Amino acid sequence: MITATEATPALAFDVEVVRAVRLSPTFVRLTFGGPALAGFHPCGPGGPRDLRVKVMVPSPGHPLPDLSDLSEGWYRRWLAVDAAVRGAMRTYTVRAARLAGPEPTIDVDFVLHLDEHGRGGPASAWAAAARPGDRVTLIGPNAHSERYGGIEWRPPAPDPAAPVRVLLAGDETAVPAIASVLESLPPGYAGHALLEVPDRADFQDLATASAVEVRWLARGAHPHGTRLEASVGALLAACPPAARTEPVGWADVDVDAELLWESAAEAGTGLYAWVAGEAGTVRALRRLLVHEHGVDRRSVSFMGYWRRGRAAPA
Repeated sequence: MITATEATPALAFDVEVVRAVRLSPTFVRLTFGGPALAGFHPCGPGGPRDLRVKVMVPSPGHPLPDLSDLSEGWYRRWLAVDAAVRGAMRTYTVRAARLAGPEPTIDVDFVLHLDEHGRGGPASAWAAAARPGDRVTLIGPNAHSERYGGIEWRPPAPDPAAPVRVLLAGDETAVPAIASVLESLPPGYAGHALLEVPDRADFQDLATASAVEVRWLARGAHPHGTRLEASVGALLAACPPAARTEPVGWADVDVDAELLWESAAEAGTGLYAWVAGEAGTVRALRRLLVHEHGVDRRSVSFMGYWRRGRAAPA
């Protein structure tokens, strides 16, 4: 019998689209269902929060490859398959999960990076055209393993007497994660969530039991990320961190040569922050928070989800 410490941390879940809803010009929500999801890890009392999963969509005219074996080296084995037939694998956030009932389902919100002709990357193009009955493979945490990962949001415990101050900031690709995090937050947290999206039509009503204030920023004709940077800067100037930390060992990141991904190492008593989106924007926000305003790097997660002008990595 395989114990929880021996079980494979991730599983491949064969699912189908049970519902497709166009939320706005930029977002489409696909609800996936299937009996396999009974083995999807619920991720504890906080739920999925910013849980990352892999979504594999099929190559046109080809079935999805068999990923039943996710033992060590599975990703290299998948890459060795002919690119024309292996499908496309991209990383997304679980927006919501309903796993307890007899028909478990998971919501994933897709950002539609489409040009004026409706063309985009393989995952965006597939999501834009997805209909109930379409099948995909999700790679996510195994309910029988203690080693599930993919969650960066781990703030200090809530304190109703002295709320934990948090900051969430991101572009449209971070909206599903931030929305999920906000829904998971109980009283005892305060602060701000700043979300930059292409247009006012992309604003959403987000629920939270916390005292975190949500601010939507419509990009319009402004360059990507500039409205978010300006808003974070103004917020830090008006409400500076309780204590300034010198950026010891500070070094900028070349986002064209390396992945910008730093997980909060510890949750101190100051500002706890979570920043995600386009890597160039995340780099600018990293410089703003840590170098200019002295926010402790150990209490911030910086995640470059994608890089403008480059194909998204799997």
